[in-house]
Amino acid sequence: MPELPEVETIAQGLRLGGQGIPSLVGMKIERAHLLWERTLATPAPAEFMKRIAGQVIHAIGRRGKFLLFQLSPDTLLIHLRMSGDLIVEPAAAAVQPHHRLMLDFDNGLRLVFNDARKFGRVWLTADPQEVTAKLGPEPFDLELTAEKLHERLLTRRRLLKPLLLDQTFLAGLGNIYTDEALFLSRLHPNTPSDRLTLPHTEILLANIRQVLLEGIRHHGASIDWVYRGGDFQNYFRVYGRKGLPCPVCGTPVERILVGQRGTHFCAHCQKEEMEK
Repeated sequence: MPELPEVETIAQGLRLGGQGIPSLVGMKIERAHLLWERTLATPAPAEFMKRIAGQVIHAIGRRGKFLLFQLSPDTLLIHLRMSGDLIVEPAAAAVQPHHRLMLDFDNGLRLVFNDARKFGRVWLTADPQEVTAKLGPEPFDLELTAEKLHERLLTRRRLLKPLLLDQTFLAGLGNIYTDEALFLSRLHPNTPSDRLTLPHTEILLANIRQVLLEGIRHHGASIDWVYRGGDFQNYFRVYGRKGLPCPVCGTPVERILVGQRGTHFCAHCQKEEMEK
C-alpha cells in the first residue's frame, strides 16, 4: 500500500505535471465513467455523475494516505489502498480491464483510477472532513511537538509499532517508514508506548520526519508492481532486509510479526529493554 511519501509523490506529479503529462490543475471535468460501482464510497452513482460534471480542479493535495482534489465546489478524495493507481492518458485510449473510474477532461485527456484488487475507494463531498475527521495529525504539522506526541504516546498505552500504524494516531505512516524510523530511533517495535520518555519521543519524531523526507526525496519506494515511481527501496536500512547485516552493527536483520504485520528490526540496536 502506498504510504505518505508515495502518495505525496503522486499528488506532486498530478499537481505539477512532468514527463510529458501536464498539470491537472485548472482542468475541467467534462464527464465521469464509473466502471465498478463499489469503487465509489459516496455519493450514489447517479448523483456523483451529475455533480462532478463541469467541476474544475483547483488544487491537488494529500491528507494522510488520501489524495485530495479540490474542485468547484466539491472535494474528490481517493484512497489507493492495496493496488490503486492513477493514470493520465488520452480520453480515446482503450479501456483496460482494471480501470474502475475515469474522468474525462475537456482537453481530450482523462484521469483513470486503476485498481486490480478493488480495495481502493473514491469520495465526492462538499466537506472533506466527513472522510478525514478521524485521522491523526500529520507528521510534518508544526503544531505536532515532541511534547504533544509524548502525551499521546502515554495515554494510548499500546505497542509502539501498531500504534504508529494507526491512522487515527498519526496520519500517513505504514510498514516501511515505521520500521525505518524505529530503527533510527533504536526503539524495539514491541516497546509499550507509555514507556517512552520525552527525550525518546523527541528522537522518534525527528526520525519519523527524516525517513519520510528521504522517501519523498526519492519519490517513494518501489517494492512491487503497484507503485513503481521511486527508488527509496535502495536505501532501506532494515525493511525487507531479513538476514542481511544491520548497517550499524552487522547483526542480521530479523523479521517478526507485531500486530499481525511483518516487522523488520535489529535485535542488537533495538533492544526490548530500553536504554535510559
